[in-house]
Amino acid sequence: MMKKLILPFALFLFMQNGMAQTPKWVEKAKRAVFSVVTYDKEDKMLNTGNGFFVSEDGLALSDYTLFKGAKRAVIVTSDGKEMPVNTILGANDMYDVVKFRVGITEKKVVALVVAATAPVGGADAWMLPYSTQKSIACVPGKVKDVSKVGGEYHYYTLGMPMKDKMVSCPVVNAEGQVFGIAQKSSGADTVSTCYAAGADFAMAQKINALSLGDVALRSIGIKKGLPDTEEQALVYLFMASSQMTGDEYLKLLEDFITHYPNSTEGYLRRANYFVTTQDESTFDKAVADWNQALKVAKKKDDVYYNIAKLMYAYQLSKPEKTYKDWTYDTALKNIHDAKVLDPLPVYIQLEGDILFAKQDYAGALACYEQVNASNLASPATYFNAAKTKEVLKADPKEILVLMDSCIARCPQPITADFAPYLLERAQANTNADQPRNAMLDYDAYFTAVNGNVNDLFYYYREQAALKARQYQRALDDIAKAIEMNPTDLTYQAEQAVINLRIGRYEEAVNVLNGVIKTEPKYAEAYRLLGLCQIQMKKTDEACASFAKAQELGDPNVAELIKKYCK
Repeated sequence: MMKKLILPFALFLFMQNGMAQTPKWVEKAKRAVFSVVTYDKEDKMLNTGNGFFVSEDGLALSDYTLFKGAKRAVIVTSDGKEMPVNTILGANDMYDVVKFRVGITEKKVVALVVAATAPVGGADAWMLPYSTQKSIACVPGKVKDVSKVGGEYHYYTLGMPMKDKMVSCPVVNAEGQVFGIAQKSSGADTVSTCYAAGADFAMAQKINALSLGDVALRSIGIKKGLPDTEEQALVYLFMASSQMTGDEYLKLLEDFITHYPNSTEGYLRRANYFVTTQDESTFDKAVADWNQALKVAKKKDDVYYNIAKLMYAYQLSKPEKTYKDWTYDTALKNIHDAKVLDPLPVYIQLEGDILFAKQDYAGALACYEQVNASNLASPATYFNAAKTKEVLKADPKEILVLMDSCIARCPQPITADFAPYLLERAQANTNADQPRNAMLDYDAYFTAVNGNVNDLFYYYREQAALKARQYQRALDDIAKAIEMNPTDLTYQAEQAVINLRIGRYEEAVNVLNGVIKTEPKYAEAYRLLGLCQIQMKKTDEACASFAKAQELGDPNVAELIKKYCK
């Protein structure tokens, strides 16, 4: 009878010893582990796997592979509660980790504490699998090796078995603190050896200002979180504005406002979004954002400036019907309110722009001159002043002085970004009767843009060369313009003018005959042909050409007929 009791009693002792070796914290810690289900863009199930909470407010870790290509994801806790994955907060495809936040449906969840220090080789370790059962079974083992990742983080080789269903389960130390995330092994020995990426490395993953270009993050369709600091978040917003769809960008703005409710930037950028949609149904929302920005602003002048700038841009878009009081006058009122609080040059610059748009050119010039006397003076501000004087029909030499100041403030040597100012000064030099200087500007422009010019460039440079009496350059440039655009008869007529100027009458006649053959009603070509014929002592033919030009409506031929024809 005693012999029959030995086996059950031994089994009872074994079970008691096994239970004694299971740490007390396991039962609670396993509640931090959950199942993850991801779905593709068609809302079909994509992958299933594991993850675990590392904060009571829903911060969690899992493997990147599980989320790759996912449009949405949910987690299922050990007690069967389903919660959505709200935001991705960082990812690394090389080490297969992802950090995210779950929209928890209760005040707080059970979470593991991330170990502050890495365990050493030989330390005890436990892997906690996901389970909906009350069993507190876990997988014990040892840390076999610890290596470094990214200089200060860790990667572990573990002496314990692991099944595929345990990928991304937490690996914890003797105190119940998580130090690793179980990874799928590509090695042959999965019975006694497995691997884990450091929880410290996974926690270090974050969204930063450059994350929009991160391939790993872009392959996850779930909404991304914001960078940790307001400064980085603002840069992220700026970059996202040109890379996201309108709806995505609006959601990002709303996230920013939620995280930074006392920052005016969120309200101003959202107002800008509402205005630029050109949908009047959102304009009231823009006004609400302006009002909220004024309410929280420490520098209200900046808010007034941004309101003025948006209204100015709105009016520049030439709306068919102006929305409420969104006029240039209202924009001026806001910029004046900003100037009362702090008369910054940038505010005066915008005031000048608004006045220019209102065709108050004298007022605009006065503003631009104030800006040019300040530390905000730049190539653009001098250019604005020059163009305003041009509209006011000022002396060309005054305009040229301003363009000289514009060029003087450009980085030297002038790059392609600033090269258009050279074209403007070339024209100013031409208008001020300084064609040789105009040619120098055209040459500098050619260098700045690495020779990437069109036929118009060669035409304008030819005009300057002709006025400067550099006839060969003029001929070369007009020939280049014709080569690039052989159908523009203006260029061919200009080529005839140069030949006429230097006494090459036959060449000019040949060109003009070609023009007339292409376009028999080209009045100017007949007038120029008549001038060539006068120089060649062919007065009768010349008068016939002049008569044809007059017939076709040339306004400049009457004096020639009076002079040469009886």
